[in-house]
Parts: sequence; C-alpha cells; structure tokens
Amino acid sequence: QVRLVESGGGSVQSGGSLRLSCAASGYTYNRYCLAWFRQAPGKDREGVAFLDFDGSTSYSDSVKGRFTISQDNGKNTLYLQMSTLKPEDTAMYYCAVDGWCDWGGMTYMGKGTLVTVSP
Repeated sequence: QVRLVESGGGSVQSGGSLRLSCAASGYTYNRYCLAWFRQAPGKDREGVAFLDFDGSTSYSDSVKGRFTISQDNGKNTLYLQMSTLKPEDTAMYYCAVDGWCDWGGMTYMGKGTLVTVSP
C-alpha cells in the first residue's frame, strides 16, 4: 500500500524559506516519478515540481529558480526546498508518486501540508 505523509508546512513571511518533507513508502514501480502539487484556495490543483526516475527535474514557471525538489533515497523521503516565498505560494502542498510524471495529476497523493505566506 502506497503511503505518502507530508510535513514541514507552516506560516512564513514573504521572502522567507521552508522545506517540505514527504515520507514515502509502499510503491514498487521499477521506474517512477515523484512530485509536488499544490492547491490554493479557490484555484485548481497545479503541478509544482517533478523528479523523474533518471534524476531529471522539472518545475512550473511560477517556482523555477526558487524551489528545489530532491530525494533522500536512504530515508525514502522527498523534499521541496522553497525559498524567496511569495504570498501567491500560499496553498496546500501535496506529494505524489506514479509510474510517470504527469502535470495533470498522479495516482497517489498524500493528505497535504499547508503553507501560508504573509505579505
């Protein structure tokens, strides 16, 4: 059973930083994609950052240069380092895993962790 548990969310002022973590277990893909999505109040969910099985990464234009996705294989943990945060980054953040990267959504997602950025 796939289990994804996010942590690290909180409140921060504009310009600040946060690091989100996702403890991932139970997936058995030979090749897989790990990702972070977010959903702001009143908006659709959007893909933020992707880490493919070959180590390649992709970011949405809105976070490129400010966010970094990484994985600690030994701890089966996915991270999202967020810097220079803006109020528009306020959202629930979800980690996800699937056999491939899909900006439209992925099969397994956690319950999310809330990030609030104040002006």
